[in-house]
Amino acid sequence: MGWFSPYKRHANSFNYTPRYYDPAKEAREQRRAELRGERLDDDSEYTPGKYIRAKREARDLKRAQVAKKGGAEKTMKMWTMVVALMLLAALIYILVPRLGAIFEMATTDSATNKKFEQQQQEVEEFDPYAPLIIVPNDYEEGDEIEIVE
Repeated sequence: MGWFSPYKRHANSFNYTPRYYDPAKEAREQRRAELRGERLDDDSEYTPGKYIRAKREARDLKRAQVAKKGGAEKTMKMWTMVVALMLLAALIYILVPRLGAIFEMATTDSATNKKFEQQQQEVEEFDPYAPLIIVPNDYEEGDEIEIVE
């Protein structure tokens, strides 16, 4: 049976060596950086909570700078927004009635309105049982028609 064996089986392991890694070069660069004062400790290796601490420290530093300024930047932004909102409200207060009037004028054209009213009156006045009025022609053939403007 395959499950019970007198020999102990080991898990697969890999013998991985980085192809371009040179530990001597890495140590040499670290010593040079420490001599130049670029880095004091080894930041390349991860320690638990390293990124969380870095973010917290940066946030605390920014808050301290804002508190040191007295929040002048924050109040300036607030006043800018208040002025912008007041200008927007004034613009809306001025433009909306004018836009409404323009749309109203476009929909109620006076000439079109008069023609429509005339047509409505003609429709209301039409009586199909009324006698027809025949108008005779007032000119004879050969007469010229004068158009007076």
